[in-house]
Amino acid sequence: MQNLLLADLVADLPPAVRLQRLVSSLRAHFRCGAVALLQQEEDELRDHLRPVAVDGLTRDALGRRFAISQHPRLAAILARRGVTRFHHDSTLPDPYDGLINGMAGQPLPVHDCMGTSLHVEGRPWGVLTLDALEVGTFDAEAQADLRDAIVLVEAALRTTRLEAEIRALRAARAPSSTDRAVPDRHEILGQSDAIARLLHEIEVVADSELPILLLGETGVGKELFAHQVHRLSRRHGRPMVQVNCAALPESLAESELFGHAKGAFSGAVADRPGRFEAANGGTLFLDEVGELPLVVQAKLLRTLQNGEIQRLGDDRPRTVDVRIVAATTRSLRDLLRAGDFRADLYHRLSVYPIPIPPLRDRGNDVLLLAGRYLELNRARLGLRSLRLSADAEETLRRYPWPGNVRELEHVISRAAIKAVSHGANRNDIVTLGSKLLDLNDGDGPLGTAPAQERYAASAGELAAGDRAPAPSLREAVDACQRQAIRQALETHHGNWAHAARALDVDASNLHKLARRLGLKS
Repeated sequence: MQNLLLADLVADLPPAVRLQRLVSSLRAHFRCGAVALLQQEEDELRDHLRPVAVDGLTRDALGRRFAISQHPRLAAILARRGVTRFHHDSTLPDPYDGLINGMAGQPLPVHDCMGTSLHVEGRPWGVLTLDALEVGTFDAEAQADLRDAIVLVEAALRTTRLEAEIRALRAARAPSSTDRAVPDRHEILGQSDAIARLLHEIEVVADSELPILLLGETGVGKELFAHQVHRLSRRHGRPMVQVNCAALPESLAESELFGHAKGAFSGAVADRPGRFEAANGGTLFLDEVGELPLVVQAKLLRTLQNGEIQRLGDDRPRTVDVRIVAATTRSLRDLLRAGDFRADLYHRLSVYPIPIPPLRDRGNDVLLLAGRYLELNRARLGLRSLRLSADAEETLRRYPWPGNVRELEHVISRAAIKAVSHGANRNDIVTLGSKLLDLNDGDGPLGTAPAQERYAASAGELAAGDRAPAPSLREAVDACQRQAIRQALETHHGNWAHAARALDVDASNLHKLARRLGLKS
């Protein structure tokens, strides 16, 4: 084993390949069920361990994040130097229970476990864990072997870190920008080619100061990629301010963005800066920019052209230095043709458009993301272990995900709650099968259009045969409203502002109603 690890140290290998070969070699040498290399990361939310290479665990393991405070075995390993072994009858829960499959593909609890903390340049880096299904796998000889291997494992980590710093220097960025911890809520999970290409493109354009337009379906995570742009830009030390343009009432949009002077309108009892001033020196993320009223679009254009804003009710211009990242789920070209979006503003915002791939085009990334939500719900519900069955994994890969990552999060959360409410024992290994996911081989869960149509059709068949009661008044009203909104959107080619006027409702209220009715995420 040592000869193989030494050979890999001097080989020219990509960092991910180097670390994967490391854990695979250790698993083969120790003849155990699984080996995992987890890096310690800290953010303002919590201290956690992130798997960077695993061998023998379920496919979703790389997407999980293990909060140290919730996993006493990992905390114990991290707290001391040297090898830590847990006796087979230890009462401390194992973080990998149910994540190692037995010979028949069934989830089995871990029976033998050992690990060691790892340090790089004298600072804690993370942990290496080894788990087995047979009691006695990690005897005194195995523990001595792991103790001897620590120096080689830490050397591999130092080599990987040095390679990362060299790549950062070649990209003309200080290593600190590459090594900055990513806040947990803004981390981008994915190993697919589509995500790799996207992240590389963002890395190249982030420091250019060009306006960026993020394009993609609802739920693909445009906010995460906007934060990635800001994090990799020269403005990363300055604020990033987010504005949901679709949630701004037309009467307040100008004040929210540019601020207002005292007395500018009824209720303006004091001067108030807007979002542009809040983002001065940093980045302003305009989500759903296509929903901005035309009068605000004109003022936004002037700001992009000359770097000045003017508060509502104030004649004095103010200089701002803001980098714009905009996002939309709609086609701005279609809005432009319909007269609902200014052509000059469109060309200013779309200097560098970046399409974000939908979840259905990201292959096995769906399992990494599922792992993240499985671990979150395991902790939230106080479960010993939460995993997917093999048929559930296949269902996730096959489903088209019209709601993308946001829909996946809701599907996993709903299935976990169902499992507990149906009697699952919190102290057992809880497995989510495909039926609990309620995805029906490509039809969406209730709340997406295909499922709603299926539900309506089946309800109609039942009513025709008098086998079911009539819908409630609330259900009938919802169905009528849903039909009216769809018809208005179809008539006005998907333009929400025009549809709101045709229905004689406020645009912001229409968006809220559409979300409640399941017509919009």
